[in-house]
Amino acid sequence: MLVAFNKPYGVLCQFTDRSTPPRRTLAEFGLPRDVYAAGRLDHDSEGLLLLTDDGALAHRLTDPRHKQPKTYWVQVEGDPGDAQLRQLRDGVVLNDGPTRPAKVRRIEAPALWPRDPPVRFRKSVPDAWLEMTITEGRNRQVRRMTAAVGLPTLRLVRVVIGAHRIGDLAPGQWRVCE
Repeated sequence: MLVAFNKPYGVLCQFTDRSTPPRRTLAEFGLPRDVYAAGRLDHDSEGLLLLTDDGALAHRLTDPRHKQPKTYWVQVEGDPGDAQLRQLRDGVVLNDGPTRPAKVRRIEAPALWPRDPPVRFRKSVPDAWLEMTITEGRNRQVRRMTAAVGLPTLRLVRVVIGAHRIGDLAPGQWRVCE
């Protein structure tokens, strides 16, 4: 079984949390029994998360050798210039080594659900949206890549993993994939 889930902001990609106070987890969304996240999305990221009860499928979806493309809509602080976009397209050197090249393009602000809490707005600092596709999945990779080129991430929403799209799922909703 493969489940597509729209992970809300502030939810952990696990079913339990031992923190004090406890944080929100996948347990509150009525997901099918015995599925677990195939990959992760940070607590402060939103969007498509795939869950499965099939270990081999989870491996194919997450192992970097399979190079599953993952597409994100990224709201960044600043006005991306050609040189910054070229750096992202060429790959960025991070503290854990160079990244693979990313596909990056500037997009209009997508029609998304409101985020709670909302992204901070500053009149004096411009922001922009990028569509960014990567084939790796390092810890906080997209955020670290945009920061490395001087464009801190304000909001990060994953919309595609391989052949799977978020579609019209609202935050907290899920569907079984065919």
